Amino acid sequence: MTATLVPSAVGQAHRDPNVLRWLGAYTASMLGDSVYYLALSWAAVQAGTPAQAGLVMSASALPRALLMLGGGVIADRLGPRRVVIGSDAVRCGAVLAVAALLFLTSPGLWPLALLAVVFGAVDAVFLPAVGALPPRITGKDQLARVQGMRGLALRCASVVGAPLGGLGVALGGAPAAFALAGALIAVSVPLLVSVRVRDLPRDDTPRAARTARSDLRAGLRYVRRHRVLGPLMLAIALGDLGFVGPLNVGLTLLADRRGWGAPGMGWVLAGFGTGAGAASLLLAVRGRLPRAGLLAGCAILAGSVAVGALAHVPALPAAVGTAALVGLLTGLSGALCGALLQTQADPAYLGRVTSVSSLVSLGLTPLSMPLAAAAAGIWGLGPVYAVSAAVCGLGGVVALAVPGLRRAELPG
Repeated sequence: MTATLVPSAVGQAHRDPNVLRWLGAYTASMLGDSVYYLALSWAAVQAGTPAQAGLVMSASALPRALLMLGGGVIADRLGPRRVVIGSDAVRCGAVLAVAALLFLTSPGLWPLALLAVVFGAVDAVFLPAVGALPPRITGKDQLARVQGMRGLALRCASVVGAPLGGLGVALGGAPAAFALAGALIAVSVPLLVSVRVRDLPRDDTPRAARTARSDLRAGLRYVRRHRVLGPLMLAIALGDLGFVGPLNVGLTLLADRRGWGAPGMGWVLAGFGTGAGAASLLLAVRGRLPRAGLLAGCAILAGSVAVGALAHVPALPAAVGTAALVGLLTGLSGALCGALLQTQADPAYLGRVTSVSSLVSLGLTPLSMPLAAAAAGIWGLGPVYAVSAAVCGLGGVVALAVPGLRRAELPG
């Protein structure tokens, strides 16, 4: 079994029609996601109490976390493109079914909660497959550029998706918004079907001798023993744990105590998005940066300092600038970590490797939000931001202290 990949047929990813078809499919799918979340929140608030709406919005988190590692096994067994196509088809059908149900009747909260659970379960399969797909559509030397393009697509979806969802609600209520989300997700399916993928080396063990459980154990063992991937997972987990709380709960409390209000918080979030978009654009244009492991560690460390500084910035313009710096550094480190995962992992394990990274980023880090809120109520925002910055900085220390990770390069 070997991890050697076939070189890309087209020199640069942003000029490769195959990559651009994949990017179009991914963008349409993420736009549909953004519209879906707005439609779900609107419909839940209209159908129940704020507490009930909160439960509906969080219903997807548990199945996503519980099934994520199994999703990586499925992606490696069936192939990531097939899994992504199936996931988008299921999500499209579920959203359109709820849109039709809401249009015909007023069923209450139960179909919304069921839809959220379905989305969470499908995400557990979709996310590992999405992460495992880029090495099959381009060469190793283009993976950093593809990560930058993917980051730009995410930023575009977050900026454009909310107004689109709001327009759908304004024109036809929640049913119209859900129908729009389903239509956008549907656009991704034919584009994905048209994407050409290359066969990569797979596990040579006969399928009859393998079970899903043995595949999962083998994947976890592979990550734990790898000289780069194991430390990289720890760096990602620490960086995200220290970052998620301050950006979400902490920022809301900070804007309230500084008197910035909701518009001020919006400006700070816009600053973060601008910085993260700039990092994605840099990688999409530049293609790669030298000494990727070293640079990722330095970016995490510098980002932790910027996170800690947010609590001590009294003026809104300075806070917006600090948030832009946080977005730039975390966006850069995140894209580099993603590209390192894809280049360092054996293709036979890439779905399971991606599922582990998705679990630590999306399954565990949300736990920092209630902890950050409770700690802020007891000790205040300053200590919470200081602890968060220290945890985030530990991720950078890990990246710089482990020789294999520090010296990791992106092919170019």
